[in-house]
Amino acid sequence: MNVLITNDDGWGTQGIRTLTRLMLPFGKVYVIAPEGPRSGAAACISVQKPMYLTRIDEPGEELEQAEVYVTNGTPADCIKLAINVLFGGDDRKIDLLVSGINHGSNASINVIYSGTMGACMVAAEHGIPAIGYSYCDHEADIDLSEAEKYIPEITRHLLDEGMPYGICYNVNFPVGVIEGVQWTRQCKAHWEKELAPYTDEDGRTYYLLVGNFVNQEPEAEDTDEYALAHHRVSITPTTIDTTAYQLL
Repeated sequence: MNVLITNDDGWGTQGIRTLTRLMLPFGKVYVIAPEGPRSGAAACISVQKPMYLTRIDEPGEELEQAEVYVTNGTPADCIKLAINVLFGGDDRKIDLLVSGINHGSNASINVIYSGTMGACMVAAEHGIPAIGYSYCDHEADIDLSEAEKYIPEITRHLLDEGMPYGICYNVNFPVGVIEGVQWTRQCKAHWEKELAPYTDEDGRTYYLLVGNFVNQEPEAEDTDEYALAHHRVSITPTTIDTTAYQLL
């Protein structure tokens, strides 16, 4: 099996290196990752910017079996580069895309901004089974030992279940000890007070994203946010079809 790995935090971060190591028993592992952080890139693609693909000859201890590349593109670009360049014109195919482990939650409304899940959406567009893994902590040096216990089993289970065309999975891990796994739906939520003003050295005003996350249904027990708040892994089936069928 050919496993493709990407993320939106960039190659070299703890999350993607951990995920690469965990995927090695599944088959031949290929990594195409951004050369630096691309958080919030969603499914953004480089329309007019030249993209470069550079192989990392020494990916580090334990990862020598993986074929690792970096690009100046986005996570979505990584999937297109894999399909059209790395596997282009070849009889091989990508059997699975695994994106992450993202540093920070991609639950609820965050999924629409996520570069980690944007890559999964592009894979789903091309009929490639795809799973996005995220850990609810933004720190660079995070303890992923609890998540490591679950990722191989979850990956195998989702592969065995099969993934219909256009479907991918958004998997989020709570911080700390995990007390179970829950199938969930995306929680209704929004961000408010998102921008804060600052002044640069020339006296010009600029703005940075800050914001408060607002859960619009905190009592609902079937959402990803509820599962995470109760120390459970959240697994949310996610689709590339954005049609509002209830209005047809």
